[in-house]
Amino acid sequence: MDPLSLEEIERYKRHILLPEIGGAGQQRLKAARVLAIGAGGLGAPVLHYLAAAGVGTLGMIDDDVVSLSNLQRQVIHDTGTIGELKTESARKTIARLNPHVRTLVYEERFSQVWAHDHLPSFDLLIDGSDNFDTRYAAADAAEAAKRPLVTGAVGRFDGSVTVLKPYETSADGNLFPGYRDLFPEPPPQGLIPNCAETGIVGALTGVIGTLMAMEAIKVITGAGEPLIGRLLLYDALSARFETVRYKRRTSGRKP
Repeated sequence: MDPLSLEEIERYKRHILLPEIGGAGQQRLKAARVLAIGAGGLGAPVLHYLAAAGVGTLGMIDDDVVSLSNLQRQVIHDTGTIGELKTESARKTIARLNPHVRTLVYEERFSQVWAHDHLPSFDLLIDGSDNFDTRYAAADAAEAAKRPLVTGAVGRFDGSVTVLKPYETSADGNLFPGYRDLFPEPPPQGLIPNCAETGIVGALTGVIGTLMAMEAIKVITGAGEPLIGRLLLYDALSARFETVRYKRRTSGRKP
C-alpha cells in the first residue's frame, strides 16, 4: 500500500486517531477501488462521504442527467449543474472536496454484461439504484465476481441497508446469504410505485446513504461488524431502527 503523504495524514487525522482504523486502515481506504451504482439520492451521500474518507478510486455508473426535482435530495448536485450528466456533476464535486480521490465515470446503465467486463477491477460494489432490475443484476454480478456488495433502498419515509458476501463462509462453516436469500424474486412490474409517483423526504436518502457509506468503510478497513446476514430497517416517522437477521436458503435458491 502507498504511504500517506503529510497532507493526507493531516486531512484524515480524525480517522487515524481511531484504533479501529488507524494509519493502516486509512491506507486501505486509499488503496480501495469502489464502484457506486447511481449518483442520485443514495449515491450522493455515498460518494460524498467515501470521497471525504479518502477512498482512493471511486467509480460511478449512471446514465441520467441532473434535473431540478433531483435537488431536494441529491445533494452532490446543485442548481448550476442542472442538465449535466450526474456522473460529471458528481465528479466535479468530488474533485473540489478531495483532490486525492481518482474518479472513474461510466455514463451508461449498469448491467450484468457491463459488470462482467468491469466489476473485477473494483474491490467493492455499492448499489444505490432505484429499480429492482438493477438491484438483482448488481447482486448477481457481485456474487459471481466475488465482490462484497453494500445495498440500500428507500421508500417514502423508510429505508433499509444490508451487506452481502455470499461467497464467504461464517464461523460455523456455512455460506453467508445472498440477495436472493433475502428477496427471492422481484415484485411484479408496477406493483411498487417509484418516488416520482409517491414522493420521498429528501433527508431520508441522506440517512440511508450515509449508513451505506459507513458499511463500506467498515468492509474496507475491517472495523466493526458489517451488516452481513442482517437487514437494518429505518422508519423515519417513528425514528425507529430495527434489525432483521436472515440466512442462506437451503433449497429453492436461484444462482
